[in-house]
Amino acid sequence: MTTWVLLRGLMRESRHWGDFPALLQQALDTPVFTLDFPGNGSLYHYKSASRVEEMVEHARGQLQQLDQVPPYRLLALSLGAMVAEAWSEMYPQELETMVLINTSLAPYNPFYQRLRPQNYAALLCLLYGSAKQREALILRLTSNRSHTQNMQSTLQQWVAYVEEFPISNGNILRQLWAAIRYRAAIKIPSVPVLLLAGLQDQLVSAKCTQTLAQQWGCDIRLHPDAGHDLPLDDGVWVLQQLGGWLNSLR
Repeated sequence: MTTWVLLRGLMRESRHWGDFPALLQQALDTPVFTLDFPGNGSLYHYKSASRVEEMVEHARGQLQQLDQVPPYRLLALSLGAMVAEAWSEMYPQELETMVLINTSLAPYNPFYQRLRPQNYAALLCLLYGSAKQREALILRLTSNRSHTQNMQSTLQQWVAYVEEFPISNGNILRQLWAAIRYRAAIKIPSVPVLLLAGLQDQLVSAKCTQTLAQQWGCDIRLHPDAGHDLPLDDGVWVLQQLGGWLNSLR
């Protein structure tokens, strides 16, 4: 049975998936594993990698420790999707499929689409302020549902996460540097790819995903009003798109 592996983005940990992994496991009746990168979550006391390729190696090592053998199916968001793409270049034989959510890649996408300029100053604020202020900013930047009552409960959970497993400023900067410096090869991935994006992503332009779909000739699904954290804004929609896509591969 194929194992699904979920990879999160900058400053995020496995608990930020919320109930999505359980819903995915229930929908597909298959093992689902969520991994933390060094510096995040339960690995907060480790030094973050400054290269995406190092993140790939660490994820592979975690799966080996969990006695999980390839092939894997990857579902990854943002920086995690960069790691997935690098994985497909480094060890294509280990992957069956990839689902990449709201990602961007150099050299395909220009810097002003990879990170919307209006957010440059806001991201500097991530290095300062209280845990609640930082998590509230992240929620505002990544979710278009941040004003709802349910999201206020989510914010409280996120603050509790970072208070338990605080991320250092040094690790934030190392992860940012890894994302900035990574450059994908100009070639089509050798495994089937589904690209998902929120058209109202306030952090990364959906044009990045659309360009990748054009260059790779792969399947793409666009959510009309979701933000960067698509599984948070509409996890049911993500599962629907994934299920339909997997059926089309059979």
